Amino acid sequence: MELPTISAKKKALRQSFRVDRKFLVQPVTWNHLLDSMEFKSANMIASYISYGDEPDTKSLNIEILKCGKTLLLPRMRSDNFLDWVIWKGEAEKIEANKNIMEPIGDAISTERIANIDYVIVPALHVDRTGNRLGQGGGYYDRALSLINGFKIALVYQSELTSVELPNELHDQKINAAATPEIIVRFSKKN
Repeated sequence: MELPTISAKKKALRQSFRVDRKFLVQPVTWNHLLDSMEFKSANMIASYISYGDEPDTKSLNIEILKCGKTLLLPRMRSDNFLDWVIWKGEAEKIEANKNIMEPIGDAISTERIANIDYVIVPALHVDRTGNRLGQGGGYYDRALSLINGFKIALVYQSELTSVELPNELHDQKINAAATPEIIVRFSKKN
């Protein structure tokens, strides 16, 4: 009997977690993120526009702008990397790419990506060691490998697990996970 690969295990977990998430959708505020020391010391912040059952980022992105931070939003490229575009809150500078809303405009240079101070990433689940399970395209793992700043994933309370998630060499660990109630920071030994 052939054992399932890590990729196959991750795919099965994603399917299960997506079903579970449908029951978790709730209005969320992220004020505790804005009060964190990592956020307060950051100037350039990367976030995303949530879709479907993801924890909502619409009001969070507006609050980031109100705090006077430079806000970057991702745009998918055909080579499976993300471009980061400065967004100033203009609804007309957002367009749909299939299910995902993306910013319109020029991307920042590759050199500037390393200077992102704080990046908010989507996740389906996060484990106690800072492994995140995303949607499966690898876009964020490639992006996170280029970013030196603080990396935090947004999840619902039950999506933060003590069971270690399967991970592969290309998977990037995060520094913390935020639920609607708390921020959990992970050890730097990871």
